Amino acid sequence: MTSTENIERASVAQRVAVRAPRHHLLDELAETLRLALPLALTQLGQIAMMTTDLAFIGRLGDEAVAAAALAGTVYFVSFTFGMGLMSAVAPLAAQAFGARDPRMVRRSLRVGLWAALLITLPLMVLPFCGEQILLALGQSATAAQLAQQYLFGLAWGMLPALWFIAIRGFMSAVNRPEPVLWITLAAIPANALLVYLLLYGASYGAWELPSLGLFGAGVATSIVNLGTFLAGLWFAYRRPPFRKYQVLGRVWRVDWPLMRQLVIVGAPISMSFLLEYGLFGAAGLLMGLISTAALAAHQIALQIAAILFMVPFGIGMAATVRVGHAVGRADASAVKRAGLVATGLGIAFMSAMTLCVILGRYAIAEIFLGEAAEATAQLTASLLLVGSTFFIADGVQTVAAGALRGMNDTRLPLLFATISYWLIGFTSACLLGFMTTLGAVGIWIGLSAGTAAYAVLLILRFRLLTDRLAV
Repeated sequence: MTSTENIERASVAQRVAVRAPRHHLLDELAETLRLALPLALTQLGQIAMMTTDLAFIGRLGDEAVAAAALAGTVYFVSFTFGMGLMSAVAPLAAQAFGARDPRMVRRSLRVGLWAALLITLPLMVLPFCGEQILLALGQSATAAQLAQQYLFGLAWGMLPALWFIAIRGFMSAVNRPEPVLWITLAAIPANALLVYLLLYGASYGAWELPSLGLFGAGVATSIVNLGTFLAGLWFAYRRPPFRKYQVLGRVWRVDWPLMRQLVIVGAPISMSFLLEYGLFGAAGLLMGLISTAALAAHQIALQIAAILFMVPFGIGMAATVRVGHAVGRADASAVKRAGLVATGLGIAFMSAMTLCVILGRYAIAEIFLGEAAEATAQLTASLLLVGSTFFIADGVQTVAAGALRGMNDTRLPLLFATISYWLIGFTSACLLGFMTTLGAVGIWIGLSAGTAAYAVLLILRFRLLTDRLAV
């Protein structure tokens, strides 16, 4: 079902359905925060696990770190596509929950599990061919070989990771995202222990675990992904309030009509994610053409942006659920209120964090670089200052995109992403970075311009759809 069809259905139903009680803005804010907080903390937990992996791998030397970074790039391209499809579970289940249709809630999760199973094998081709891909891209043979070892371990965890995202979408849709947070928090120390043991090896008396290097680190991550999925499935199947949905009921049946709907909603999300990821990957290549210092400064500033992004990403997932609930019960005013409150919350948080980054930009650069690399630290501080506009726009776009997903509106935002990120963002980055004296700063101005354009287009789209829904 397209976004327009969904809105028309909701508009017709609104005239005959009993309206849900109106919530005040403060009530909506409280509900959004209740959903967004555990989701945001879950995302930060994922960052913590990635940081732990990198810290342990760093002890193997620079070549291992570079190989892990290359492996992560190859893996993330495949995983992002699957993640976009799994992101469609949340709006489908949320709309069903708002319409008080528990059978459709169950079907939404079940079709997500089947979709992940069907797409994982094709998606694993890219990680398994990682060495050949990296060699074709001009990377050194040593780095490509080490990256392949890591990918051989990582690839097996892709399916349970995608299944866990589907379960997260289901739990969020029924207003209970807390178990996902608990599982993630438990996974952080478990991941650290497994990575340490399989990366370096260990011995205790007659018992000895050999060092598996980067392959061991990848296997550890896959084991943790499997564990988080099994824990999530246990909660979804055995624990109230999820148990009443009987999520494994007739799980052997492939729901092809709903599968088609999942692909219609989820495939544009996947492509939008890839366009955004591709832009920042391309920006890194542009920085490398300027200087090594520019590339280092860019990576540090981007890491700060990634950490800050996790909170509005959680708010965006909450917006998907809240908007989906309102669409499901055909409450036009609640749709608009949910989107606007979530967007305002994202702006408020990112504004506060941006101010902190501006004030502490020199200290942040020093944490990563120390006192020796003064020129690189100065450039990093400059990029963080330019990023003051980028951070807020990035927060707005992810929340607004989440709100539109709650209405199953994903295809036009894909067009917006193409125009904003590549026509505006990449072109501006190239022109300002190489046709002016701005250099690295110019590239970041281009990134900010593209992200801001995307945010504005998404906000305008949301207003248009909610105004049409209210008619």
